Amino acid sequence: MKTRRFGRTNWQVSEVGYGMWGLAGWTGSDIEEVNKSLDRSVELGCNFFDTAWGYAEGKSEEILGGLLRRHKETTLYAATKIPPKNFTWPSKSHFKIEDCFPADHIVEYTEKSLRNLKVEQIDLQQFHVWEDAWADRDEWKMAIEKLTKEGKVAHWGVSVNRWEPNNCLQTLETGLISSVQVIYNIFDQNPEDQLFPLCKKLDVGVIARVPFDEGSLTGLMTYETTFPANDWRSTYFVPENLISSVDHANALKPLVPEGMDLPEMALRFILSNPDVGTIIPGMRKIKHVESNTATSDGNGLSTALVEELRAHRWERQPTSWSQ
Repeated sequence: MKTRRFGRTNWQVSEVGYGMWGLAGWTGSDIEEVNKSLDRSVELGCNFFDTAWGYAEGKSEEILGGLLRRHKETTLYAATKIPPKNFTWPSKSHFKIEDCFPADHIVEYTEKSLRNLKVEQIDLQQFHVWEDAWADRDEWKMAIEKLTKEGKVAHWGVSVNRWEPNNCLQTLETGLISSVQVIYNIFDQNPEDQLFPLCKKLDVGVIARVPFDEGSLTGLMTYETTFPANDWRSTYFVPENLISSVDHANALKPLVPEGMDLPEMALRFILSNPDVGTIIPGMRKIKHVESNTATSDGNGLSTALVEELRAHRWERQPTSWSQ
């Protein structure tokens, strides 16, 4: 596994990290299989794990805490997130910071995450939604400065709303944020326009999430794909999105190089961009851990193929179902 410097933290993080949303609260999750997959990822060099209190109300954090204790002798970076106080994803432009991140809420949920992870300090604590209109408000600044001074959090980050990569630029300029987590993949290339250049200027680490576009870039979805009613994807892949997603994925398949599959091409596209610090695909099975981490071998896609894939940029706007 190759590593990259993660912005001003100076951490050397694995190019392929571990997204832990799907490990708790999704259908098909088996805790024994999950733990074996996590352990295997550590064996293969993965050292960056991204979770959130909002992933099954702390259950995913507890799973990560178990991993940290099983591998005490290995340097692993734990990133989690504070849910908005109104528990609404995504945030809306009219939400006030009092609705989402008043100071006492930031402190309360940081304490909860510390207990769930069973650690004395969180490596990276992130805001699970964000509005750049909050950049100049003092509440969140005072809270994070307090928690940092107390040694409870090493670094702070923001997780940007879906398809709104620029909704954090002023916040990054405050100098209080060490990382930004954003959707970036073959379809969602918008972060390259303004966000990535600013992160490079300010030495802010970039976490690329949703590398497979919630599954469409695996190439396994069809027009008939359905999900159980209690699975989050059932509300995301509504007919209008499912049809378009399959159409866009099918258009990519002729470009997949010989000996590669669509998921590998999707990851290598992201790794071909040096502005990205780490990618956090969701991985519930050992075979996915092994195939995803294998893409971190220093071999990106050819310049010609990357340019071809740029033509598959898909401009999308937030909707009622795109949480």
